[in-house]
Amino acid sequence: MPDGIYSLFAVSLGAVIWVLISEVFPTSVRSKGQVFGSMTHWVWNAILSWMFPVFLVSGGTYIFGFFAVAMLFSFFFALKLPETKNKSLEQIQKELT
Repeated sequence: MPDGIYSLFAVSLGAVIWVLISEVFPTSVRSKGQVFGSMTHWVWNAILSWMFPVFLVSGGTYIFGFFAVAMLFSFFFALKLPETKNKSLEQIQKELT
């Protein structure tokens, strides 16, 4: 796979989930929140990977349509997230509550 493909992931919404789960939980439950967020992310990733051949029976129209709609929603969700650059975890927590 060309190196450019990997750099496209880095600037896409694919990296947002890892930043989000590391910063969105209050300090008192951050470790448990990160475990829960990572676990649900990987469980859904596994389910989708196992079910993908089943979804392709329709020619891929429905599954890729689902991906397009999901990315549209996640794009607008990511736009609503507060900027966290150069802020402490306490400042981020204060903004989110």
